[in-house]
Amino acid sequence: MKLEVITVGTELLLGHTLDTNAVDLGRALAAAGVEVTRRTTVADRPAAVRDAVRDALARVAFVLTTGGLGPTSDDLTKTAVAELLGKRLLLDEAVLRRLEQRFRHLGRPMPAANRGQAEVPEGAVVLPNPRGTAPGLWLDDGNGRVVIMLPGVPAEMRGLLLEEVLPRLVARRAAAGEAPRVVLSRTVRTTGSPESAIAERVAPVESGLEPLTLAYLPGPAGVDLRLTAWGLDPEDAERRLAAAGERLREVLGTRCYGDEETDLAAVLLHQLRARGERLAVAESCTGGVLGSRLTAIPGASDTFVGGVIAYDDAVKTALLDVPAAMLAQQGAVSEAVVQAMAAGAQRRFGVAAALAVTGIAGPSGGTPEKPVGTVWVAARHGDRTRALQRIFPGARDEIRARSAQAALDLLRLALLES
Repeated sequence: MKLEVITVGTELLLGHTLDTNAVDLGRALAAAGVEVTRRTTVADRPAAVRDAVRDALARVAFVLTTGGLGPTSDDLTKTAVAELLGKRLLLDEAVLRRLEQRFRHLGRPMPAANRGQAEVPEGAVVLPNPRGTAPGLWLDDGNGRVVIMLPGVPAEMRGLLLEEVLPRLVARRAAAGEAPRVVLSRTVRTTGSPESAIAERVAPVESGLEPLTLAYLPGPAGVDLRLTAWGLDPEDAERRLAAAGERLREVLGTRCYGDEETDLAAVLLHQLRARGERLAVAESCTGGVLGSRLTAIPGASDTFVGGVIAYDDAVKTALLDVPAAMLAQQGAVSEAVVQAMAAGAQRRFGVAAALAVTGIAGPSGGTPEKPVGTVWVAARHGDRTRALQRIFPGARDEIRARSAQAALDLLRLALLES
């Protein structure tokens, strides 16, 4: 079963609103064995909606729209689709009664504009929406093509999708005698190596992953490898994904730190917890990003004790015992200073492990010798310290995020080898 998604909203095109509906639809429909073949976003204009739906119906039998079902003048999806399919809009008394009851329950009169939400294209099945005023609509054109219209409010869209749309799609497939098929994905997470290096490692086994597809998804945290099984029997899909994931982990070795939504901070805390050891941090350019990553993990308090944000050199000296002469001679962004910061944090907090970060996050402050993005991270465990220099791309926030990830990974690797 193939389906196209059309999200309606000028605010989506302008970037004022993030299109989370498209993400939720892709995941939920894939899990139900429905392949989303195209996603289109159009403005709140009747011609744009009409043309997008018409073009989609020329390619697939199912089109799902979100947005444009509200009571205001820019909510035109229902009208545009009805016009395209030659359907009249008729007042649905049952929908009108539900709207009136909703407003009575809220203790206020129903605005006249909401009455238009009770108008339904002739022949459409109304999908009740207990979370809002705009019902969903399931409209069959009589020739085997279906347009499904859902409201754009994310909570309302998700509720109707799970409670009304997916059961109908599954039932339609069953009625056609189709065996259960799913589109499932699994993710293997890596960090510390660029996309090209990861691809080189995977290349020898990539052809053997078929019929699964493999996508490389780079980001500030690293490169995620997304395996997808398309239209397979559920058990076969799970078996193939498990085997392929294991094969990727074998070739990636220590570059792989987890699966799915695994957070590297959680992995590191688990390692330390298993050893009965605790952790402290010393941060300069990250300004608390590293500590925030750690404290975002539930239960972190049994392992992470705290840290020092040593942004000014005087704080590095006063709280972390970094020698003033070292700062003057080597500069704050240097191997010697980051190692001294890690050692100072370990002593001050009396812990087994410590992390430190110093760098130039930009957009200013760089030099030819130390350009913006230059970062030193250090991981100290026991009496041994590892330090690593990186020059990270991106804007200030991205450099800070990459720096925190690199520090976490440096200690993770040190613990694996100790």
